[in-house]
Amino acid sequence: LKDQFDNLDKHTQWGIDFLEKYAKFVKERIEIEQNYAKQLRNLVKKYCPKRSPKDEEPRFTSCIAFFNILNELNDYAGQREVVAEEMGHRVYGELMRYSHDLKTERKMHLQEGRKAQQYLDMCWKQMDNSKKKFERECREAEKAQQSYERLDNDTNATKADVEKAKQQLNLRTHMADENKNEYAAQLQNFNGEQHKHYYIVIPQIYKQLQEMDERRTIKLSECYKGFADSERKVIPIISKCLEGMILAAKSVDEHRDSQLVIDCFKSGFEPPGDFPFEDYSQNIYRTISDGTISTPKQEGMRIDTKTTVGKAKGKLWLFGKKPKPQSPPLTPTSLYTSSTPNGSQYPIFSIEPVHYCMSDIKTGKPRIPSFRSLKRGYLCLQGPALEDFSHLPPEQRRKKLQQRIDELNRELQKETDQKDALIKMKDVYEKNPQMGDPSSLQPKLTETMSNMDRLRMEIHKNEAWLSEVEGKVAARSDRRHSSDINHLVTQGRESPEGSYTDDANQEVRGPPQQHAHPNEFDDEFEDDDPLPAIGHCKAIYPFDGHNEGTLAMKEGEILYIIEEDKGDGWTRARRHNGEEGYVPTSYIDVTLEKNSKGA
Repeated sequence: LKDQFDNLDKHTQWGIDFLEKYAKFVKERIEIEQNYAKQLRNLVKKYCPKRSPKDEEPRFTSCIAFFNILNELNDYAGQREVVAEEMGHRVYGELMRYSHDLKTERKMHLQEGRKAQQYLDMCWKQMDNSKKKFERECREAEKAQQSYERLDNDTNATKADVEKAKQQLNLRTHMADENKNEYAAQLQNFNGEQHKHYYIVIPQIYKQLQEMDERRTIKLSECYKGFADSERKVIPIISKCLEGMILAAKSVDEHRDSQLVIDCFKSGFEPPGDFPFEDYSQNIYRTISDGTISTPKQEGMRIDTKTTVGKAKGKLWLFGKKPKPQSPPLTPTSLYTSSTPNGSQYPIFSIEPVHYCMSDIKTGKPRIPSFRSLKRGYLCLQGPALEDFSHLPPEQRRKKLQQRIDELNRELQKETDQKDALIKMKDVYEKNPQMGDPSSLQPKLTETMSNMDRLRMEIHKNEAWLSEVEGKVAARSDRRHSSDINHLVTQGRESPEGSYTDDANQEVRGPPQQHAHPNEFDDEFEDDDPLPAIGHCKAIYPFDGHNEGTLAMKEGEILYIIEEDKGDGWTRARRHNGEEGYVPTSYIDVTLEKNSKGA
């Protein structure tokens, strides 16, 4: 390779070009990672829920799982950004710095090689010039010798010509000897420099170029490894993100979602009662006897019946027409039954029972629980909300009232803290008048006290409404329990007249003691105990709980969960001693019961 300087020049230039080509590849890969991470973050931002803190949308497990997957995907995008940043600093930046240093070093080595080559070329030119001069003087000396010999052998030549030719010969011979010595010296010097050039200078420069090229190869190898390490470092975190997505998928509970739907839309109303039997064959099977109704009365009564029944049938119901109320029970003395060949029983009335029934149809009011309040609450969703939430179904009304009471309690606590602070500040001003005027705080203190009184009145009013709603739970439970027992008992028992029937709706019962108002059950509902424990949690980190409404806890402490995180990062918990408050969701490990309502 001693004579391959130009080829080595080209090879080292190719090495630098390849290094810069790989640096360009890394740069484009970084741009891909950055764009990928940016697109992932935009995707997460697009599908993340944009909810206000007061949003009460049910937190279904499938929705929560999807939100957790979005969070994990956002973390995954962050790891892609880490990969891009690591590649930028460790690979691309290092390659660009090394490429600049490599160009500088290569230029220096090539300049040294060119200088050595130029010096050798100069020595060769000097030697070549001395050689040519020596050759020329030798030819002149030969010509002078030939001229001297010709004159010396010529008999006609004078002695002076011969002497002159001899002197010229001696001069040329002397000059040839001097050029010979100079040529020999230049030749010796060139041979030495040439030996030094090819055995010392050029090998040293080539060795430096070789070391430079080897360092370039090693740097490429390190960058290859760093390129892979940048990806491998984030694999554990990416694996955790993927595991989080899998855990989110496993956390989907279809039964819990169904229960959330039930809790969200449960109105508290009872289903409507059974439709009564409408006997249109009374006039057909009515026998005419001395004790029966006369013809004018029958016609009048018949007209009255059609009018009354038509009015009753014309009333609309939520899912069609409202079921007709059951006829008030008649006394045993005024009722008897007649059987048809197919086994149906038809009541036959005398004039007093018929008149009693027809008058009661006009004035009687059914005890069947209606959906009037539910219908009214549904329609009122489009209109202005009432202060006591009476436009809502009972279950939803209870939740709204409880939520408002909690908010008022928090506001009252803030006002109380502000009052205490004003009182302390006033005491400080009284002890140190130079710090401020105590009387200047009195208007603010009065305003705070007024706000506290107003909040207490609001809390008392809402608690009264909540007690009114919750107070009907026990009565409804007892009534439903009694109704279930009566329904079981009436299956297959004798009627008051002694006739046996399997249909409880057709059974004739004793007269009721009183008739219920149609709105009696409108606002009644069935609900569980307020704020039951829906699970438990274990404190992962300690929490001081200095802020109002929070609950302090120690690491490893077990608490009951009474309200899930609504998306604001706080979970409501209760201690064994009954103390309640909010704790950070990220500080606890939550375990919810599958049947949270019955926990």
